[in-house]
Amino acid sequence: MAKQIISTPDAPAAIGPYSQAVRLGNMLFASGQIPIDPATGDLVAGGITEQTEQVLKNVQAVLAAAGLAVNNVVKSTVFLADMNDFAAMNAVYSTVFAAEGVQPPARSTVQVARLPKDSLVEIEIVAIEG
Repeated sequence: MAKQIISTPDAPAAIGPYSQAVRLGNMLFASGQIPIDPATGDLVAGGITEQTEQVLKNVQAVLAAAGLAVNNVVKSTVFLADMNDFAAMNAVYSTVFAAEGVQPPARSTVQVARLPKDSLVEIEIVAIEG
């Protein structure tokens, strides 16, 4: 089974030696997305709400490039710079992963010491086709 690299200009380019996502068989492993606007390459302005919205747009762009959608996500991991932002992040996250007709994935949320580019949130996902 050969791995396939997934890449799209609709999500931020990798800022290191990694791929936006890798498909192996019917599974997709997506790298963590931070709130970079792919059009400008800059972090979006605002706080946790605006940053989470951009992260989820980036996640959905990577999924779309692989021919998948949020209902294909089976596991997400949320990294927060400050766990006090959990409720605000969760409110935005729910608009995508708990929207009508979407079966929410399993999820872990952790606070970390620091995120790339000093973003407030990063989300990675694992999805399955079928």
